[in-house]
Amino acid sequence: MPAPPTVAICGPASWNHLILLDHLPEPAPHMQFARRSWETIGGTSAGKALHLADLGVTVRLSSLLGTDIEGQRVRSALTAAGVAVEALTTGQTERHVNLMTDGGQRVSLYVAVPTTPLQHELRITAEAVAAADLAVIDLSELGALLLQRLDAHQTPIWADLHDYDGSSEFHEPFVRAATTVFMSSDSTEDPWELMRSCLERGPRLAVCTLGADGAIALEASGARHEVSAPPADVVDTNGAGDAFMVGFLAATLHGATVDDALKAAVAQARIAIESEHLHPKLSEVLTAP
Repeated sequence: MPAPPTVAICGPASWNHLILLDHLPEPAPHMQFARRSWETIGGTSAGKALHLADLGVTVRLSSLLGTDIEGQRVRSALTAAGVAVEALTTGQTERHVNLMTDGGQRVSLYVAVPTTPLQHELRITAEAVAAADLAVIDLSELGALLLQRLDAHQTPIWADLHDYDGSSEFHEPFVRAATTVFMSSDSTEDPWELMRSCLERGPRLAVCTLGADGAIALEASGARHEVSAPPADVVDTNGAGDAFMVGFLAATLHGATVDDALKAAVAQARIAIESEHLHPKLSEVLTAP
């Protein structure tokens, strides 16, 4: 029996303080009461790793995590949730304060950012990526530095471009290195054209989420695909895009067609949307004595 596929994920994991408000603050001095607040794990790579592990995929997360209390919390919780974590050295763990509303509006305040990865650790991480069957290289300084070391033809790379507008220079190496790219429609009026422009630079498949309207995909052959989003009881939209991408990825690893992978993707996104954490598993892990 062949060994199960392994996925390497490289990018951000953070400790987040989430604050739910009736509305986002106005740009003027004032006092405002929070409806509720809680602390949890954040970071696009952490979210992907959590959902992949829950789907039974062997995953290794490489992320910059400090020896501070926040870094210890992140590493401990991810490990307890079944994620193999490779903590890269940094002076401080990434931390955010997210101001949110029930309608999905969000302002993310970066209160601590990690330091630049060490060269010898970048080499070790690049070797781990080369040994994996598939790699997700997320937008970050770590991801950008890794792409400079990787042979694009050695391990298939998937990239999550988030709210890409089609012209950002920072995103460019991620687009060109990837075989499959994901993005949201937040920064474009024509998602089909945005995906087409990405495919011109190398990827074979582009997928774009449309929020409550579902998602669409475009193959290099020109084939188009669409899926509707299932109804969901929205608790927190943080991490929905990461869960979507992972649902698609896991289904693809099991041989699903693009249409079936899209259905798996929106189903997985619903799991994140209906949880106050990146994945419901964290509810157990973070409250365990």
